[in-house]
Amino acid sequence: MMPFLRILNSLILLLVIWNMLSLRAEAQSNQDTSSHLPPQSALDSSTVTLSLNEALSWFFEKNLDLLITKYGIDYAKGQAITAKLFPNPIFSLSGAAAFTQRQTFEGTRSITPQIQQMFLLAGKRGYRIESAEYGIKSAEAAFSDAIRELTLTLKDTYFQVQLATRRLELAKENQERFRRILTIGELRFKKGFIAEVDLIRLRLQAVDFGAQVIKFTQESQTALNDLRLLLALTPDTALVLTTDLVYRRVTPNIERIRQEALEKRPDLQARKFDLSQQEANLKLAKAFRYPDPLVGGNFTMQGPQGGGNQQLYGLNLQIPLPVFDRNQGGIAQAEVAMQTAQADLRKTTLKVQNDIEVAYQNLTQSQRLIEAYQAGVLEDARTTFSILEKAYQKGGVTLIDLLDAARTSRTILQNYLEALFEYQQNLFLLEKAAGQDVS
Repeated sequence: MMPFLRILNSLILLLVIWNMLSLRAEAQSNQDTSSHLPPQSALDSSTVTLSLNEALSWFFEKNLDLLITKYGIDYAKGQAITAKLFPNPIFSLSGAAAFTQRQTFEGTRSITPQIQQMFLLAGKRGYRIESAEYGIKSAEAAFSDAIRELTLTLKDTYFQVQLATRRLELAKENQERFRRILTIGELRFKKGFIAEVDLIRLRLQAVDFGAQVIKFTQESQTALNDLRLLLALTPDTALVLTTDLVYRRVTPNIERIRQEALEKRPDLQARKFDLSQQEANLKLAKAFRYPDPLVGGNFTMQGPQGGGNQQLYGLNLQIPLPVFDRNQGGIAQAEVAMQTAQADLRKTTLKVQNDIEVAYQNLTQSQRLIEAYQAGVLEDARTTFSILEKAYQKGGVTLIDLLDAARTSRTILQNYLEALFEYQQNLFLLEKAAGQDVS
């Protein structure tokens, strides 16, 4: 009894130690996983502060489209594993019997176990491996291309929020400014300095600025919701974006960009790997013209009703005769697939070249427009409105002059914000076209 209890205690102790080690390993695994996520305070807080780079990191970890594309790499690796495998041997068992009334083993003439193995000829296995390896490279390039595409989406949405925020701030500033002007206009109307029609014009202009505030508030909320959706955040999460919409002049080396894009852009790389894979598939299809032999061996054991030789050994060879089917259809399909891949590669090459040229030209024009605004137009618009506002308060200018200056100032400032956003957008489009950072 005592040895049994000692054994039982030892088993219980081992079970406790095993559970402790399992809990420690699980805790370490959770810690490693959490190290790749944003800070827990940011996840739990109702307010999340993000720079553009932080938003990109968060986005890449959570985006489901990227996750789906990444699974394509694992799928291609699975195909590569299959391509390296040899055909399984085939085992068969046959027998002959002289049927008696009882149908027992005594009526058995022979039992023959047999094993066969197919041998792949004409380099079929090597071509399969080659095709699968290009498939992996193509899937990896497709994943990089998905990152390129989605990076533009995130950046564009991020600065859509910043543009809407700047528009809203400008509209609120104009609204507050015209409230003061309207208050002064009402006082001047009571004193008989202006006509009632001028007061009505002021009120209408104040309503127009109020409508602008409502419009840009809606745009800001829509852009924020789009960004929350991309970052997989709940609607009640407040976002604070720290990368401002400002002008930073970039002078890209366009010749280097043209050259490196043709060498490194992911979608072009994917098309090249697709073409190489189709070439390997064509070689594999041509190799199927040669049949694969099936070589086997057997061992026959004679039963009670069998012949005099109790043990027989045999070899067999099976070779399909390629009389009718020499894989003509498979070869034709592989040739069409390769021609399609060649055309797709040429198409993508032209697209890369045109994308770069258009994006570069648009970026250059955006730079000129912004620098024209910054050369003095912005300051002139602000100064003119301020001067006419003070002059109107003293009765030095008409209301028409003031309203015209207000509209001009608002239009120029909003156009400048649009130009800032378009410049930033064109820069991102050039980076997308080049497949790399150009700044």
